[in-house]
Amino acid sequence: MRRLRMINAALYPDGGGRLYELAAENGVWRTVREQESAVHEPDAVRLADIRLDEAGRGQTTVPGDPSAGETAALDLEGRMLLPGFVDSHMHLDKAFTLPAVPNRSGTLLEAIENYRRAVSSFSKEDIRSRIIRTARLALSFGSTVLRSHLDFHLHAGADVAMRTIEAALEAREKLRHLIDIQFFPMFPYHAHEPHYADLMKETIRMGMDGIGGAPHLSSTPDDDIARLFRMADELGCPIDLHVDENDDPNVRTVLTIAEQTKRFGFEGKVTVGHLCSLAGMPQHIADEVIERMAEARLKAVTLPAANLYLQGRGDQGVVRRGVTRVKELLAAGIPLAAASDNIHDPFHPFGRGDLLQIALITGYAAHMGSPQDMRQLLRMITVTAADVIGLEDYGVKPGRPADFVILDARTPEEALTMLPAARWVGKRGRFVFASVAHGRWLEETES
Repeated sequence: MRRLRMINAALYPDGGGRLYELAAENGVWRTVREQESAVHEPDAVRLADIRLDEAGRGQTTVPGDPSAGETAALDLEGRMLLPGFVDSHMHLDKAFTLPAVPNRSGTLLEAIENYRRAVSSFSKEDIRSRIIRTARLALSFGSTVLRSHLDFHLHAGADVAMRTIEAALEAREKLRHLIDIQFFPMFPYHAHEPHYADLMKETIRMGMDGIGGAPHLSSTPDDDIARLFRMADELGCPIDLHVDENDDPNVRTVLTIAEQTKRFGFEGKVTVGHLCSLAGMPQHIADEVIERMAEARLKAVTLPAANLYLQGRGDQGVVRRGVTRVKELLAAGIPLAAASDNIHDPFHPFGRGDLLQIALITGYAAHMGSPQDMRQLLRMITVTAADVIGLEDYGVKPGRPADFVILDARTPEEALTMLPAARWVGKRGRFVFASVAHGRWLEETES
């Protein structure tokens, strides 16, 4: 029987930072009990004492005799514990391709075209390796669940398109004990050949989790959106689309998506990412669009790092930055997550899969700096993100999987200011990664 017990854990976001005693057994939370005050147990183990193997993983349990029900407590000493971060929008297959696929203009359109030309040169082994590397990187920063969009380049032939699907499935199997990954192929627009539809459906049967795409790039977006909804309805799977990733305020495919969502009864099953054009719309039009989104119960994801980098490239003077209307979407009750998007590829040369960093960037871009805002930012990478991607058994509650991240910080303000390097990550009650920052002054400084 595998057991883990922790004391003096500052539980966020739903625990309000109060101290808790937590116990997990066989990968599931069994006890989540609020403490009246900090407690001291003489035989408790400190986080710094967790032993690591050569791969950087922590031991499964702290000292004690689990078979006798005697597991020594792990004392968090007031550090923050959150449910594992949920990165709700990534591109694991593209990560770390920038050396092979440059983008001289820095624009979205050049990134799309350059990657489209290069995709045939990537082997299945290349793609699988990138997915594994990037997923493990995200895990090291605290993400225990990922949703990744996958390119599906039918223009280059079925073999090229399907090698990405196969690589993703192989990578997920290899990582299954460390991290959970959902995959959404980005189905192409103008793919009207009958065998194309058969291939798209086959990916779902193989184990893909839903339907993705970027219909705003099509010259017939309304037709393509309707086609994707018909397919999702037939297959019984959710939809997650790149939507209106454009500076033009007249690009409003989100309205068609909202309409089709209600037509097919897909309320709560559709996620829309980016929503850049929404940021540039006149206020009264934006208000109407957000109202329509709320009526259709759309879920949304903001990708502030990539959008700040890509958007407004043609502007001079006052430059549009492309980050969607974060506060207004939240005020309308639309579930809104913040996510990583691309990492070191032609779409975004930076990033590392660290959702705490993404929360900080969201705070900068959306002018969210109050204590209430900081707690909201944490929700956007945890409980709200879990809702956006449809996780029903998420959170630090009895009976739910014991997935968690511990930060070397005591409050959201401290976490978002310091972005602590020391983090301890657990999956199903086991420590799977621990990064402890050790440092010392090289010479004495004056006090």
